[in-house]
Amino acid sequence: MQKETIAAAAANRALLPGFADPVNDAQTTFRAALNALAHPGRIHDIVAESGVPEGLSPAMTALLLTLVDVDTPLWLPQSVGADVLAFLRFHCACPVVPSPSLARFAAVPAGCGAPALSGCHQGDPAYPDLSTTLLIEVESLSEGGAVSLSGPGIKTRQALRAAGLPEDFWREWRLNHQRFPLGVDVILTQGRRICALPRSTRVEN
Repeated sequence: MQKETIAAAAANRALLPGFADPVNDAQTTFRAALNALAHPGRIHDIVAESGVPEGLSPAMTALLLTLVDVDTPLWLPQSVGADVLAFLRFHCACPVVPSPSLARFAAVPAGCGAPALSGCHQGDPAYPDLSTTLLIEVESLSEGGAVSLSGPGIKTRQALRAAGLPEDFWREWRLNHQRFPLGVDVILTQGRRICALPRSTRVEN
């Protein structure tokens, strides 16, 4: 009886749909991610529709459906639920790795502990693009302490408010920026919104 219950639960998780229009929705989400990386600190909306497993937001779900596949190792916190794992394995077939240092993407849903930026894969001098991209769900992208961003993609200064970032995130970010061209890129998500922080971005309080 217990085995039948587990099998039924797994089947129900597998039925949670991915993108309604896989090709167009993935392209739309990918463009939004590229625009966010090209213009650090700007807020962009994710419009693609999909099933959203409990524990993820619509934006983080859409990004993972778009960016993660069988060739992109993914790290998730140990506290992530079975529904999330089943959804990603079914729709993305991605390998889930035990350390962010082994991952091309790392996703931190709301309420989960984020890895240190220095603990993620920093890239290789010959291939800096192989570093980890870290997705972090935050409480808000309109409230919280303000920082001023500058660097490529920003004309003068770009203000950003984000509540619910990991403790000491901005201190870690300054060290991450100093490693350029190595280092980690970060995409903040909140609901259906995203905001990117490429490693080339400088931050001031």
